Amino acid sequence: MDNRCHCTSSSDRLSNPILFNILSQMDNSKPNQNCFNYNSIPHRCNCELRRTVCLKRPSEVCKEASAVLVKTVHFMKNLPAFNQMPPNDQFLLLKSCWAPLFILGLAQEQVNFEVTDTPADSMLKRILLNRQESLDMEREQPTMSGVSKLRSCLKKFWSLDLSPKEYAYLKGTTIFNPDVPYLKAAVFVEGLQQEAQHALSAMVQLLHPGDQERFARILLTASMLQSITPNLITELFFRPVIGQADLLELLADMLFCR
Repeated sequence: MDNRCHCTSSSDRLSNPILFNILSQMDNSKPNQNCFNYNSIPHRCNCELRRTVCLKRPSEVCKEASAVLVKTVHFMKNLPAFNQMPPNDQFLLLKSCWAPLFILGLAQEQVNFEVTDTPADSMLKRILLNRQESLDMEREQPTMSGVSKLRSCLKKFWSLDLSPKEYAYLKGTTIFNPDVPYLKAAVFVEGLQQEAQHALSAMVQLLHPGDQERFARILLTASMLQSITPNLITELFFRPVIGQADLLELLADMLFCR
């Protein structure tokens, strides 16, 4: 599928002819590195998949998301096997799994949310403030494409209607990932993941003895978690709350605060 933006810059020229002429003159008169480059100004993309979005009810949804995140970290802290691992391994696993684990929490808590187009600064404001340097450092914003993946994943889990124990064992298979680089206790982690998978399979057979394909559907749905980036989760649900803070550092503080 082609997710490239098909919007043309000519639409900006037609909708903002005066500003475009000003910028063109600036480009022609100052052909050096300090010249304000019109092409560097991000225009509002009208492509459905690539347009940037934000939460429609941030105060309510961010509060729900924060509660899910706290439960996520507490779930990890309360696992005896997790606490037996070296602190650096704990941090590496946290870094690897916090986002998919959080998504499982959203699914389990039935958190619904709506998004809307991100308000954009006017072109004139960008010109007057000369925000070129800050734009280069600007974080990647959530897109409708990313949000659509997240919603699709949540709907898949909701359709499975997992029990609390199924969610718990699935979270275990997500946390204990032996493929995370630089783990000192990779063999131990691999054994824990296998135990979690066996426990999940046994629980599925106990709760749904007539559904022979349920376990495979659960694992297939869980594979969708990896397609959703931690950046999307951070910017969509937590940036309005934490500001410029590093979310991973905050999670680590929560994890290692005994």
